[in-house]
Amino acid sequence: MNDVAALAGVSPITVSRVMNGSGRVDARTRSRVDDAMASLRYAPNREARKLAGRKAVRIGFLYGSRFVGDLGQFLIGLSDQANVESAQVLVERCESADEEAARLAALIAAGVDGIVLTPLADTAQAFAVMAAADVPAVAVDCGPSDRRVGTVGIDDDTAAYQMTRHLLALGHRRIGVITGSPDDVTVARRLAGHRFAMEAMGVARDDALLVTGMSSYRCGLDAADSLLGLANPPTAIFATNDDLAAAAIAAAQRLGLDIPGDLTVTGFGDGMLATTIWPALTTIRHPSAQMARAAVRSLVRNVYRMHRGVERAPEHVRIGFELVRRQSDAAPRVRPQQSWDMAVPAIS
Repeated sequence: MNDVAALAGVSPITVSRVMNGSGRVDARTRSRVDDAMASLRYAPNREARKLAGRKAVRIGFLYGSRFVGDLGQFLIGLSDQANVESAQVLVERCESADEEAARLAALIAAGVDGIVLTPLADTAQAFAVMAAADVPAVAVDCGPSDRRVGTVGIDDDTAAYQMTRHLLALGHRRIGVITGSPDDVTVARRLAGHRFAMEAMGVARDDALLVTGMSSYRCGLDAADSLLGLANPPTAIFATNDDLAAAAIAAAQRLGLDIPGDLTVTGFGDGMLATTIWPALTTIRHPSAQMARAAVRSLVRNVYRMHRGVERAPEHVRIGFELVRRQSDAAPRVRPQQSWDMAVPAIS
């Protein structure tokens, strides 16, 4: 429209009036605008003009301590795509499971048109709250859900399978696993992918090599101490998120172990932490910004469907992942079996 205005020697507002058939434009000016449009082969996009007239969509984003991936990148992707869609974003954080319903209610009361949701302590309850309010939603990394809720995520099973096959290809057979909460759907899928790879290679399961807990760094320290204190410790540790992997590296280094010479450690996520620790972490790249953009696009489409009175059609989007190899993995070093003293020497 600006190009048409410049060629015709008028303002963009005058071009808009000609396009809308306004009577406030004289015949000579209208003719110049028509000629300029013809010369530039400009035809107004009717659907775009309809979109321009819609009110801004308000999107709620609710997340908690179980968020996996790079939150900063996720928020950037959320904001970028919201700008593309001319949408507004309201963000709420849950500090505990008891707050989830209240935070969702606050977003709904604020008049959001739809909600982007990440894993919560009780995601099923969150789905129920949104269904009762008839608010469209997209769940990121939450796994199968209510049929009225769209999903965005990666193929966690395959990603964990590939990471385990990578460790097996290096020669590791005693692979310790540190997982987050066992009732987390994504954690369960990653564990399933790991086990499938082990079974496919004929490696017997050793339940002593699996430690479950929460997804925090503190839990990762305790879990790694448990694994490294075994009479026959693992030569590699696969953690289901990067916080747990970073904690495993710290716990090993505290014992004087070399990473990756004495112990290989891999993670899942590839957030900022993966390249700020040393050695830098071999991990699965979890494309947080891309997932956020996909969630906003999917949600906005369904909000507009609802506004037109058309039945919603929740989408289930899968985003690609990548195994990123850095300095925290290597072939197992041939050494006699041993256990390590877990006591930390006192500093005099």
